Amino acid sequence: MNRRLTFSQKLALGFALVVSLAGLVVALAISSIREVVARTDAVVNIAAQRLVDTERLHALSFKGAADSRAYLMTRNPRILEELRDTRGEFRRTLDLLAREVQTDEGRQLLAAVDRADEAYQRILLDVLATSASTSVEAAGARAERDVRPAREVLDRAIDAFLAREGRLLAEDRHASAESAQSAIRKLLLLALAAVLLATGLAFGLARSLARQITRAIRHVESSSSELQAAAGEQATGAKEQATAMAEITTTISELLATSRQISESAQRVAGIAGETAGAAKAGDQTVQRSQDSVGSIRRQVELIVGHMLELGRKSQQIGGVLEIINELAEQTNILAINATIEAAGAGEAGKRFAVVAEEIRKLADRVAGSTKDIRVLIDEVRSAVNTTVMATESGSKAVEAGARQFTEVAAAFTLITRLVGTTREAAREIELSTKQQATAVEQVNGAVANVAQATREAEASSGEALRTASQLAQMSRDLSSLVEPARAG
Repeated sequence: MNRRLTFSQKLALGFALVVSLAGLVVALAISSIREVVARTDAVVNIAAQRLVDTERLHALSFKGAADSRAYLMTRNPRILEELRDTRGEFRRTLDLLAREVQTDEGRQLLAAVDRADEAYQRILLDVLATSASTSVEAAGARAERDVRPAREVLDRAIDAFLAREGRLLAEDRHASAESAQSAIRKLLLLALAAVLLATGLAFGLARSLARQITRAIRHVESSSSELQAAAGEQATGAKEQATAMAEITTTISELLATSRQISESAQRVAGIAGETAGAAKAGDQTVQRSQDSVGSIRRQVELIVGHMLELGRKSQQIGGVLEIINELAEQTNILAINATIEAAGAGEAGKRFAVVAEEIRKLADRVAGSTKDIRVLIDEVRSAVNTTVMATESGSKAVEAGARQFTEVAAAFTLITRLVGTTREAAREIELSTKQQATAVEQVNGAVANVAQATREAEASSGEALRTASQLAQMSRDLSSLVEPARAG
């Protein structure tokens, strides 16, 4: 049905279109943010975990080498059992990495690690099996000659796979950052398109309202002219017509007062809308500053994770130094034992030398015990570093969630600012319309006063004046329906 929309209906239509555009932008923003978060979670949960497992593989290799050297020096069966447990854990970690790796390069590097480990284990088991029938010095020399090169090959294979995992983690982080930047660019383009479309809608709505109000005012002015022409031709009016004109004058005066009240109310509404818009803009700026703070916190969390990983690598280096110290202590212990034996063979002349050798042996034992204590502390530090990395990752996720909430709040403040601006413009239009109506009513009031004075002379043309007054009333109702549709109904 083709009918003319009222002023309030057009405002409601414009508000609905703006809200629909805002809903579309919010939906697209949520979709883009979910995609970025999924990409980031994949980097943290998969690539970072593989890197941790590879570091663990490296640590188990070092521990196995240390256990094998300790067994060659002490021939302690408990150390041999620990060596078997370390070997089993090494194989389980290697199998886990083989299931997680998806690329051909990664599988080839893991296959190289597997081959190097098998060769190293064959040589190590052969040395351990023959160590019972040889001296400690001979077993140590063979370990240096045969076992160490195989272990160095294994370490290089593990280091190659570790470097590859670190490179993949850096590439995944870079891809995640690129995805986030792409999502931000898409959201900015969508927001700009929504702003342009909303501006076009507001401009079209304002032009349509202006045309309707102008058309109604022209009708009122035309009817007023006809009324004045008819009033000039009227004869002296009767007393009843004079009384009716007086009542019309009173009614129009009340309508004029009402129009002025509406204009004042519209001015107050416009002022309140302006204050609300300022408050909304200030809130939006506060939210933007909070969002920048959350971004800074997220960067600090990522920096902490990097420092924790660096601490883990430093602790591994300390472990290597402790291995060297432990080997020196064991060699010193062996030399002290040999010195004691030589001193005993020397008789009385070697007793003092035997005492010195015994003190050197005790000192080597204390150094070996201290290195074990330090190794335990290093393992605890590594465990604490891993726990801290996991905690900082959880904190990073919480910061990401806070950033998303701040983005939603910022979007809400932006929408509020737009709606308040639309309300302020509407209030100004209402104010202008009511002022125009008051001017028209004042003109009509003057015309009716002139008609009331000339009613006694308008008897001949009273019918024409009545019809013209009816048209004027209809035009007035049409103008009122544009401003206050409820009163028109």
